[in-house]
Amino acid sequence: MRRGLGRRAILAGGLALPAIARGQAAARVVIVGGGFGGAAAARALRRIAPSAAVTLLEPNEHFHAGPLSNLVVIGARDLAAQRFGYDGIRAAGVRVVQARATAIDATARVVTGSDGSRHGYDRLILSPGIDIAWSALPGYDEAAAAIMPHAWIPGRQTALLRDQLAALPEGGTVVMSVPPGPYRCPPGPYERASLIAWFLKNRKPRAKLIVLDAKDEFPQKADFLAAWKANYADVLRWVPLSEGGKVTRVDAAAGTFETEAETWHADLGTVVPPQRAGAIATVAGVADRTGWCPINPTSFESTLVPGIHVIGDAALAGVVAKSASAAVTQAAACAAAVHALLDQGTPAAASTSSICHSLLAPDRAVSVFHRYLPEPPLFREVETKRDLAPPEDVARSGRAWFADVTRDVFG
Repeated sequence: MRRGLGRRAILAGGLALPAIARGQAAARVVIVGGGFGGAAAARALRRIAPSAAVTLLEPNEHFHAGPLSNLVVIGARDLAAQRFGYDGIRAAGVRVVQARATAIDATARVVTGSDGSRHGYDRLILSPGIDIAWSALPGYDEAAAAIMPHAWIPGRQTALLRDQLAALPEGGTVVMSVPPGPYRCPPGPYERASLIAWFLKNRKPRAKLIVLDAKDEFPQKADFLAAWKANYADVLRWVPLSEGGKVTRVDAAAGTFETEAETWHADLGTVVPPQRAGAIATVAGVADRTGWCPINPTSFESTLVPGIHVIGDAALAGVVAKSASAAVTQAAACAAAVHALLDQGTPAAASTSSICHSLLAPDRAVSVFHRYLPEPPLFREVETKRDLAPPEDVARSGRAWFADVTRDVFG
């Protein structure tokens, strides 16, 4: 697919103008991906552009949310509590098509679904989330993930890791690898390490957790290290990059993790895998050589293919965390930009934000809030605020945030 489209090619199809300017009954917006970003964008468009025809393509009947899913891993939360359907989105007036987007013709402005359906658009919003970059870590492929689960795309993998952890032999060793960034939920690996360490301390006290990390620094590091020292010093060992923690190869069948320094043997291995934008981003030509999607930070429009906007984890957004909360606020800003463009206006610069609640134990957490403003070519962080409430209160706030956002997005 061509990454750039000339003005002549676009105008030849008569599709550079919005539907209203072409005398069409309603502007057409197609959204690909029904996670937090895509679902929130669909709802926002129905609120601010009620005359627009909004179509959401999502192959799955249900969405499994990532926030709080590490509680599922340790058996402290039911996987069903992470599952959300699309009836609320339909009730808001969005046409939901249960199909995977398989092709995008950016010249004709048509999305093709796995069911053979074709969906014309005036503006296209991609919120495809992440895919695993299977070739990035030698030895780790889809077959290996069935033995060493990643559980970074919630659902069956989450249940697999939960079941393996429950079956860990007394005195066994869990080894977890963490890649360099960027990846979904920057503090997520350290939350997972904290909760696994809590599980081992309380359920299998002779077991150990080794965290092999390709980094020396990570979000909320001081909070995590203090919690690990105070609560899990006899259970958890963190091996950073500077101490040889970068994993260079895994052998799932043998249960081994190789670093430049040594080989680590696991009774249970779990890999936080290298990641990239969801595959449809590459199909559409909006992902660059990094595997992520460069955007105009004011409109979220791709800098590679006009008419396509990218939000959520797939976007190449610099300092902005790849998180559910960031995706939701980006969805609102992108919907406003799309509405302005459909009216042949100029999108206004909008503030977006993210908040990350990171569990240190099932009932204790820390959190940090970030606010961003567009500053082409990326974003500038203009506010950072830590929640200084007691960890038990922060954990309750995190659950309340999850309940509120899932109700607002999915209904």
